[in-house]
Amino acid sequence: MPSSALQGRPVLRRWRALAAVGLIALGTSGCLSRRGPEATGSINPAATASPEALQRDAETWSKRFDANPTDPTTAIGYAAVLRAQGQRAQAVAVLQQAAIRQPKSMELMGAYGRALSDVGRFKEAADVLARAHLPERPDWRILSAQGAVADQLGEHARAQSFYEGALRIVPGEPAVLSNLGLSYALSKRLPDAERALREAAAHPQADARVRQNLALVLGLQGKLGEAEELLRRTLPAQEAESSVGALRAMVAQPNSWNAIRNADGARGKPARPAPKTASAKP
Repeated sequence: MPSSALQGRPVLRRWRALAAVGLIALGTSGCLSRRGPEATGSINPAATASPEALQRDAETWSKRFDANPTDPTTAIGYAAVLRAQGQRAQAVAVLQQAAIRQPKSMELMGAYGRALSDVGRFKEAADVLARAHLPERPDWRILSAQGAVADQLGEHARAQSFYEGALRIVPGEPAVLSNLGLSYALSKRLPDAERALREAAAHPQADARVRQNLALVLGLQGKLGEAEELLRRTLPAQEAESSVGALRAMVAQPNSWNAIRNADGARGKPARPAPKTASAKP
């Protein structure tokens, strides 16, 4: 998540998520930020350094897709480049075309479901993701994505069951724990949210977004001193001070719970293309 994307935005937008779930990814950055890896084996060109390089990649994948639109790997690769360019609706169209022809490709259905979530088509995403793995062979990445979609639909208990299923496969995975913590927060189960986010933040692979989420939950419980200290340890000085101010403003709002729910729901809106320096996971 590019740090520059956090500066100078209204308070609520600082707590909007991706996209990203992951769910991942999974688009908009901020303190309330879900983490979710891409579908198994998917191709992520988001770290490409320049728009010019992305455009070259897009042209290459476009030619491959035109030559073989039924190949799942090609469709996923092309859609990933389109997402990196901010063309999320076009990515959905590419994956939809391939999914119609290859409905038994679990990898393709996973990528398609995540792409639908990216553009806010959550009910469709839930249906597609349910077909992206088998009950006897569950994929923890898909379970986490299903949880993120269920949270977007306001089905928090159901979302938490998906995250718990994922954690039975990959105990301690910080991406899933972070999403679970946010789901607890949206359910006003703040002690549970803190527990999950502390465990996620302690993991060696946890990134700054997890610690920012923990800081938000600490702040909502009145632990502002600890939350501010955590933000200052996590972020560059200028960004930390900005985040501390945003946290204080968020916590001070009488309707902070509605604000948090609205901020999380805003993840489904198409995001503007990231700055060309972006190199974060979706």
